[in-house]
Amino acid sequence: MKPTRLGVIFAAAAVAAGPAACRRAETPEASAGRPEEANSSPREAMFWQGLEDDAVRCDLCPRRCVIPEGERGFCRVRENREGKLYSLVFGRPCTVDVGPIEKAPLYHFLPGHRRLCLATVSCNLRCRYCHNWHISQVAPGQVRELQFSPEEIVDRARKLGLTSISFTYTEPVIFYEYVYEISRLARERGLKTSIVSNGFINPEPLRKLLPHLDAVKIDLKGFTEQFYREVTGAELGPVLETLQVLREEGAFFEIVNLVVPTLNDDPADIRRMCQWIVENLGPEVPIHFSRFSPTYRLTHLPPTPVRKLEEAVAIAREAGLKYVYIGNVPGHRDNSTFCPGCEERLIHRVHFSVLENRIRDGKCPSCDYRIAGLWN
Repeated sequence: MKPTRLGVIFAAAAVAAGPAACRRAETPEASAGRPEEANSSPREAMFWQGLEDDAVRCDLCPRRCVIPEGERGFCRVRENREGKLYSLVFGRPCTVDVGPIEKAPLYHFLPGHRRLCLATVSCNLRCRYCHNWHISQVAPGQVRELQFSPEEIVDRARKLGLTSISFTYTEPVIFYEYVYEISRLARERGLKTSIVSNGFINPEPLRKLLPHLDAVKIDLKGFTEQFYREVTGAELGPVLETLQVLREEGAFFEIVNLVVPTLNDDPADIRRMCQWIVENLGPEVPIHFSRFSPTYRLTHLPPTPVRKLEEAVAIAREAGLKYVYIGNVPGHRDNSTFCPGCEERLIHRVHFSVLENRIRDGKCPSCDYRIAGLWN
């Protein structure tokens, strides 16, 4: 999802190759902070090993980049300086704004609450359809960056009366140290946290981060190695491993599959994906089938037909998944949550807005069925 103008605090995304996209705050309260260019010192990275000749190996994501002295990894934001690996984006967000948790989308995580959304530049994938390419596909220094310490981010969220902090828009894995420090501090101060991630992370750093997170949304972008290789520049296997680690650790998570016409919309692949989810993660994991819109390097493809999304929903329910949604189609019946027990509508949504929430103590008020999720 793109950064929103709703409750914008700062969004610095002016790209040299395109029109300026830096947005001003809409209210004096929201604008309190430091909009100057970030000049904070790089932070030593977590999860790396020193090698011969001052090279280092980054162990954060499955790429395990071997980085010579003076060079950066695939993600553009982790740099080898004199045999030590540093994060160049700690304390340097390019976008900070406020929006609904449903935009993540996370439908079973305190529905209707507002979150502070935060991102830095770059990503460890190269998705050809990225809506946020203007910040995810650039390096530090190519857009305007801000300066906010973890303490300032948490203080801002509390002052605005928000429920959670969400790391989103680009890939939180590549600004891991910033996510870790903010999440640890937020938990201490009574705030919830979530990440919106591609899931391309190694198990050890994931396990270390999970105790400080309340919810995770994973983009399962397709279910073939060919799609991952050709459209995202990554691999499917490590993402499936991430989902299994989330299950093993008892983390709450939801899955999103963006259905791209002709590339990952084969019903047989969707059926295999849904069966894998039921068998390896369980039938109560919420899954969202979202509508693709032409963007970035896939502008030649049409928007996903709604009937294709409905076909995916039918396949998922036939496979046994209990909470199946359609995204990016405002007003569709499958924006809402229905009880798997009695089929009554429990949460009435229109796109990102919650119009009614009938869940009480995590249960359906009509049949007492316990609904998977975090409700209190």
